[in-house]
Amino acid sequence: MRTILVASSKGGAGKTTLATHLAGHAALHGRKSVLVDADPQGSSQRWCERRAGLESAVLPVPAVRGRWPKQVPADADQVVVDGAAGAFAGDLEGVLERADAVVVPVLPSMIDVEATVPFLDSLAAHPRVRSGQLPVGLVANRLRPHTRASQDALGWLAQWPYPVVAELRDSQAYVLLVGLGRTLFDYHSEAVRGHQADWAPLLRWLQRARG
Repeated sequence: MRTILVASSKGGAGKTTLATHLAGHAALHGRKSVLVDADPQGSSQRWCERRAGLESAVLPVPAVRGRWPKQVPADADQVVVDGAAGAFAGDLEGVLERADAVVVPVLPSMIDVEATVPFLDSLAAHPRVRSGQLPVGLVANRLRPHTRASQDALGWLAQWPYPVVAELRDSQAYVLLVGLGRTLFDYHSEAVRGHQADWAPLLRWLQRARG
């Protein structure tokens, strides 16, 4: 069983989009996928409920008082944890002890980059991260590739000790898809292939990080 934590102390960075897409991608490839919703808003759980009628359904598990591990089926292939907004490493201790990788979305603005620094500092102090046992990857999210803001953001992120494992372009399609219980990977049209390709580096990185 592989466990992926999607987390950031900065609200609105795109955690739920990342978590649902990773869970949905696994399910579409025939793996038993579980999505643990640790965010009080419950967006990931509602996404799972909308997807329940599909063959590639994802099992939702609410993270109630840290008891979620007992609710995950023993034969699950992948668990994705949508971390609570505002949580730091100390709040995520139980997940960090189980995780095989941590994915941190960052929006392309100085305000968002600076707001993410304290969270990354808290991760760096965790023994598993500090020892290199638990890999942390950054996802530059909602990029507009030809804008100065996005280029500057990528420059800032390149200076951090964690790798940028994906650069996801801005698109309103993500909002629509989450509302439908779908992902980009549910479709095969030319219109979504470019966006699907944006995810390939992240998926490869997670495969290498697999415990």
